[in-house]
Amino acid sequence: MPGNGDIPILYKYLMLCNKMIHNLWRCSTISDLMINEQIRDKEVRLIGESGEQLGIMATKDAMQLAKDATLDLVKIAPTAKPPVCKIIDYGKYKYELARKDKEAKKKQKVTEVKEIRLSPNIDENDLITKVNQARKFITHGDKVKVALRFRGREMAHTSSSRVILDNFFARLEDVAIIEKPAKLEGRNMIMFLSEKR
Repeated sequence: MPGNGDIPILYKYLMLCNKMIHNLWRCSTISDLMINEQIRDKEVRLIGESGEQLGIMATKDAMQLAKDATLDLVKIAPTAKPPVCKIIDYGKYKYELARKDKEAKKKQKVTEVKEIRLSPNIDENDLITKVNQARKFITHGDKVKVALRFRGREMAHTSSSRVILDNFFARLEDVAIIEKPAKLEGRNMIMFLSEKR
């Protein structure tokens, strides 16, 4: 059992361990930008919290200014000579970056590849239905993969079945272009269509 004199030493040891764990946690969670104690450069170019240039100074002085303002010192341009650091609230800065990324993703148009399967002995009405389906996909901005599947003895008539794909495209010529022409791959003859711009 420790004596009364050992308790302050034990307390200091626990506090030191707690600080080390906290620093390790910060290092693992912050991987893209260096902040506060992670900045190891001798001097940095400092930008204040309101965007004003504070000039080149020692990293210790910059960290002290950030602590006085109860904000973080963040290295925003690590490749510059000397590196550029800014005094900002890191949590708020991280949130703003995440929000901007989310907005950029909303504005992005993701094109999908939709597949339409045909067979060599397709009926005229079925072909019209498939054409209408492909038209809907193309007008929504998606690409269409048209696959003509051959089974068994149908493989002997692959060259004569190309007419079906030509006929399919002819009905969509007003809205589509051929991105990849019809090509035989295994038991399928495949053609890719995309929106006409």
